[in-house]
Amino acid sequence: MRLTVLGCSGSVGGPGNPCSGYLLRVPGERPVVMDFGPGVLGALQRHVDPIDVDVILSHLHADHCLDLPGLLVWRRYAPTPATDRAALYGPPGTAQRIGAASSEFPGEIDDVSDTFDVLPWVDGQQVRLGGMAILPRTVAHPPSTVGLRITGPEGEVLAFSGDSGVCDTLVELASDADVFLCEASWTHAPGQRPPHLHLSGTEAGQMAARAHVKSLAITHIPPWTSTEDVLDEVRAEYDGPISVVNPDTELDVG
Repeated sequence: MRLTVLGCSGSVGGPGNPCSGYLLRVPGERPVVMDFGPGVLGALQRHVDPIDVDVILSHLHADHCLDLPGLLVWRRYAPTPATDRAALYGPPGTAQRIGAASSEFPGEIDDVSDTFDVLPWVDGQQVRLGGMAILPRTVAHPPSTVGLRITGPEGEVLAFSGDSGVCDTLVELASDADVFLCEASWTHAPGQRPPHLHLSGTEAGQMAARAHVKSLAITHIPPWTSTEDVLDEVRAEYDGPISVVNPDTELDVG
């Protein structure tokens, strides 16, 4: 199972860095894109034909889903349009959220069912997609948000925090994972961040240490947050291999 970072900028796009999007590939299987924030569609074109992907969403904040109307246009109107419906897993309201963004008319909802088979996550209920077993778990972030534990064909495990504050579910989700792709949106400075929304570098390191993950990959750092400061905090809490992902980073999981 290979992870390719399409974009990883937190909350908003950064210079040369789209918002959240991650390409997951297993040889011989249909690719899966995990989150689809602004700028992801353009980045995806460097790697695969966008018609040939399924999509899984952690949640419906704009920076994690709002390039999907562009994918809908691609699948409908490319010179060789899609002949099937792409799987689209997401929280409740996914069809309405994407349909509202796609509609030509304010206040109306575009029916996306011609090109997406929209399927709801059920907390703790595993699905199979792209040769992977994907387990969604509800984490601490508004609105409805899941973290994901993704098991590849040889038992390799990628855990994805989604966006989350500190919660025991993250530790369970990431337990003994080969790679923990974890957001860290700010530093741990007191009084500068609302609770139960995102992780600091300190908290991301603590979650990884508690989960005994084999390696930690930090993502979702906004353009206004110091990457080096976040990394210093992570290193103080977790003593395993640490990386900060960037666009086009590739990780073989396992």
